[in-house]
Amino acid sequence: MELPKLNFQETFDFKFKKDKDKFFIYDLIRKTYLLLTPEEWVRQHWVHYYLTVKSYSKSALITEKKIVLNGLTKRIDLLVTEKTEPVILIECKAPQIKLTEKTFEQTARYNSIIGAKEIVLTNGLQHINAYYENGEYQFYRAE
Repeated sequence: MELPKLNFQETFDFKFKKDKDKFFIYDLIRKTYLLLTPEEWVRQHWVHYYLTVKSYSKSALITEKKIVLNGLTKRIDLLVTEKTEPVILIECKAPQIKLTEKTFEQTARYNSIIGAKEIVLTNGLQHINAYYENGEYQFYRAE
């Protein structure tokens, strides 16, 4: 399976397996193999980034959390917490998906329920970072 090189300085040690014609990637948080979709490839980079580079514990990372937004059940991709408080909401898109104002607004709507101080919208190639301050998002470039 040909996977795109994503925009991370680090390289991570992923575990893969193949079953019939499908590929799976091991999720350290859920301790199981998940179908390797383009979006999952991006999410697993962020999981490994927060565990290995930022040294968060596995218990501080929440994946696929259900939220209810305007009466509809949605799932957030990844949430980083500190002392159970939401800190960073990461919304992952597949690498071929363009990051637009519309996709950012989706992430901001999810965060209106979650209440994280920071959000990251990413397709693995491009990352948009923003802090929520004084009722609005301030964009910044991550190091």
